[in-house]
Amino acid sequence: MNQASPANEKASRSFSALGKLFRTTTFKLTLVYLTVFALFAVALLGYFALNTRRLITEQITDTVNAEITGLSEQYRLGGIRRLVLTVDARARRPGSSLYLVTTFNGDTLAGNVTALPPGILESSGWIETPYRRLDETEAAGQPSHIALVRVFQLPGGFRILVGRDLEERERLYDIVLSAGRWSVALVIVLGLGGGLFVTRRVLRRVDAMTETSRSIMAGDLGERLPVDGTGDELDRLAENLNIMLERIEALMHGLKEVSDNIAHDLKTPLTRLRNRTEEALRTASSEGEYRAALEGTIEESDGLIRTFNALLMIARAESGQARDDMMDFDAAEVARDIGELYEPLADEKGIALKVDAEAPAILKGNRDLVSQALANLVDNAIKYCVSPDRPAAAPPLEIVVRAANEGDRLLLTVADNGPGIPEADRTRALERFVRLEQSRSLPGSGLGLSLAAAVARLHGGELTLADNQPGLKSIIALPRAGPLQMAG
Repeated sequence: MNQASPANEKASRSFSALGKLFRTTTFKLTLVYLTVFALFAVALLGYFALNTRRLITEQITDTVNAEITGLSEQYRLGGIRRLVLTVDARARRPGSSLYLVTTFNGDTLAGNVTALPPGILESSGWIETPYRRLDETEAAGQPSHIALVRVFQLPGGFRILVGRDLEERERLYDIVLSAGRWSVALVIVLGLGGGLFVTRRVLRRVDAMTETSRSIMAGDLGERLPVDGTGDELDRLAENLNIMLERIEALMHGLKEVSDNIAHDLKTPLTRLRNRTEEALRTASSEGEYRAALEGTIEESDGLIRTFNALLMIARAESGQARDDMMDFDAAEVARDIGELYEPLADEKGIALKVDAEAPAILKGNRDLVSQALANLVDNAIKYCVSPDRPAAAPPLEIVVRAANEGDRLLLTVADNGPGIPEADRTRALERFVRLEQSRSLPGSGLGLSLAAAVARLHGGELTLADNQPGLKSIIALPRAGPLQMAG
């Protein structure tokens, strides 16, 4: 029993694999197509065989009718004697034609046919009947030949039988049927073989995708579905799923970063908030001191609320929820509004804020999020444009906000002539809670550029940081809503 167990287990696996193969949609579709094609082939061959049989029968009847007409003419010209001589001469020729002339009581006068079934000579019209030729030896049993004959009665009770042997017709019919059977069998074998081959190939690719999916579900988000490079529907499905997996991996990586950043970057203000409150309870002795402690606590709390609001806006943008509020609006008008809003703050710091957005720049998107993203870029430019080690002979500080159409894209640009960001740090500056060395002494949460990048991705665009020579140029490139609309 122990020796048979591995063999039984192997057989069980084989049957399971076959059952899995037979249950696939590809194999079922192959069977459906094979059945339809086989039925079509059978119908076509059957139609061909029946029409071939009918055509041969028509040729036989035409030939027999012509011979009967000729023999009747011989009888009319020379009577029974001439008819008998003519039939006797024709009956001696080799071939499949059959002749028989009898008297009114059935005695044979001439012909090459014998052993007809009873009643054949008394009937009229076309009859398929067994017979035996006159030159064949008489054997036991029924006659072995089949003929299509016609009996015609002459004046005086004489009867003439003319027919053709059907052996050629039946042989051709059998050849067509045999070819049809072999053709159908070949179609079935090749169809099943091709179906099994295609099904196994498709099933192998599906199994590979399933195995990869299990690895992904187990936590390995770096796995990707295999692509054969054939460009078929499975490749297209795998490519789209891989793009989705890359997006999910990026979101999960971002979620992990957010969790880590919240744990590290928000711990400090929360600790500071607690220590300030604890110090006020321990040392404050007057109403003024308590009020100052509460005001500091409120200010610190407002900073935390702004940080969480920025995180919520980033999450809303990256999840795509804001797509429901998209509409056509003029981004140039948004740029002008942002410039008007931040112009007083820029003047206080000695920065000239200019807006270059005269032509309409129509954009389909979420106006509030685009406004917030552009405001973050302007706020960052104002905040970090001023540098304590800026040379006295340097040109005046300037920030230019621009909204312009470029081909099929719309560019929202904020350019300054401040210290800028080193090229090696520009990619990292777009990450959440990242604050570069030169900005750690200034207020902020490190979420402004992250929010702007998330808004750009939501609208199918991107945020890039470039060198303004000198300074920094922040560019939000978005797809335009349509052709330019000229102002009326």
